[in-house]
Amino acid sequence: MTTCASPLQPNEHYDSVSRATHWLMFLLFAWIYCSAITHYLASDSTLDKWLWPFHKPVGLLLLILLVLRAGWSLLSRHRRPPSISRIAATGHGMLYALMFLIPLIGMIRQYGSGRAFSAFGVPVMDGFEGEKIQWMVDLGSNFHSLLGWTMLVLILGHVAAVIVHYWQGDAQVLQRMTRGGRKH
Repeated sequence: MTTCASPLQPNEHYDSVSRATHWLMFLLFAWIYCSAITHYLASDSTLDKWLWPFHKPVGLLLLILLVLRAGWSLLSRHRRPPSISRIAATGHGMLYALMFLIPLIGMIRQYGSGRAFSAFGVPVMDGFEGEKIQWMVDLGSNFHSLLGWTMLVLILGHVAAVIVHYWQGDAQVLQRMTRGGRKH
């Protein structure tokens, strides 16, 4: 008879909630970066007019998912697989920090602009009359895109590291986020 690990013992794989939020966020980040690249390279194109209006709402959705994912990570921290190295832990920490800071800075800029913001038809913040709050607008203008492109480089590094591990015969790194199962 095979017995499963105790609920407080680390698993070899991430649980279904962690995997689902990881891959859902992957899809939403793909949308975010497609919209940003299209807006940068082909502003006012048909594709830009279709993608760009969803950039802010999808960014807010990513922020909400990040908060839920971080909360779940804390609740399930004793059952998560350990990090494979300090470099991996540092890289993940940097990604989490940027995933939080980038939309937060975007929201600060949005508020400072005085414009209202609705996400998928749900009012998020009211606009206001009068002058913009310039430091908020400047913060967003100076750092939102810069940090976004920085995060894209980290994401590409994250993917490259998984590929390198896989090529080196360490398929378990990829399987931790693609397959379920408990340590037996």
